[in-house]
Amino acid sequence: MDKKACEHGAADDASSGTSEGYLRYSRRKWLFLGALAASLVLLSLFTIKLGASNLSYWEIIRYILHPDDSWDSTVVWDLRLKMIVAAILAGSALGIAGCVMQSILRNPLASPFTLGLSNAAAFGASLGILFLEGGVIVGSAVAYATISSPLTVTVLAFLFAMLATGVMILLVKVTECTPETIILAGLAISSIFSAGLAFLQYMANDVALSAIVFWQFGSLSKVSWDGLWVIAIILLLAAIYFLYKRWDYNAMEAGEDIASGLGVNVRRTRYIGLTVSAVLTAVVVSFMGIIGFIGLIGPHIIKKVLGNDNRYTLPGSMVMGAIVLLLAYIVGTHSFETTIPVGIVTSAIGGPLFIIILLRGRRRK
Repeated sequence: MDKKACEHGAADDASSGTSEGYLRYSRRKWLFLGALAASLVLLSLFTIKLGASNLSYWEIIRYILHPDDSWDSTVVWDLRLKMIVAAILAGSALGIAGCVMQSILRNPLASPFTLGLSNAAAFGASLGILFLEGGVIVGSAVAYATISSPLTVTVLAFLFAMLATGVMILLVKVTECTPETIILAGLAISSIFSAGLAFLQYMANDVALSAIVFWQFGSLSKVSWDGLWVIAIILLLAAIYFLYKRWDYNAMEAGEDIASGLGVNVRRTRYIGLTVSAVLTAVVVSFMGIIGFIGLIGPHIIKKVLGNDNRYTLPGSMVMGAIVLLLAYIVGTHSFETTIPVGIVTSAIGGPLFIIILLRGRRRK
């Protein structure tokens, strides 16, 4: 009897130790995510303070909580806070979309940019500028060209991004290709739309060409508060769905056979995940232009710290994507004599990272 009691006691102690170890493991992950979110808040306040007006942090917080008709309040809300909210929403959307794509395709190179959605959206927007616009108004500098019917351009950019998604999913269904070849299909689709974009640029006159080139530069200044509400609602719905499916994505990370054995409908989960990620990406790109590599950079940084558990990497990719895009905005706005669009900054960072990932993947083989 004493021997059995000792055995039960030892088993209870082992179970208790395992449970405490898991709780410590989970607590460290959430503490890191909390610190990351706090860093994003502090970085946002710091970004608002940057600029010509000498506002204190207390004044910034007061204008955010209680806006009025003063010029300082207008600067905080309409000139700076809108950019920061745009960076947070766009970075979060592209970050979580890239994380999901990498999980369901089991490919570290998967992202909204590498799957061709950005070039498809750019082709749709250029088509709208060239053929459906009532006219293009160019300001004193080509870099500040504005489009007379932005809704038309936005809708066409979204539709062509979804068209690229539909073609990619159709190819997957017809050929039953592997997740690895989906990346190649995305690159092929990207090449096709890139060629079409070059053709439209060749056919455009000087005024339309300047507007097309300006639209391709991913910029946070293009979107209005109404557009930000649209992005926020779609991001919320997509994030809820992704977090609900987090266990399925974890199973798919272990392999299709294991996921199927655990009851996951791998094909349906992959198709729906790709579609929702594409919708999220298409909305952001159609409002802001091409912002590349955020969906590649954010998830990779988070996975280096937290591993591949989607309970943590999904929210972590959102926060890290927002931080990276906000840093790109700071660099582009305050590091040069003229403002550099964030799309150029993120591409300058993401291009070398893409090469590093390729080289590391080759060494592992």
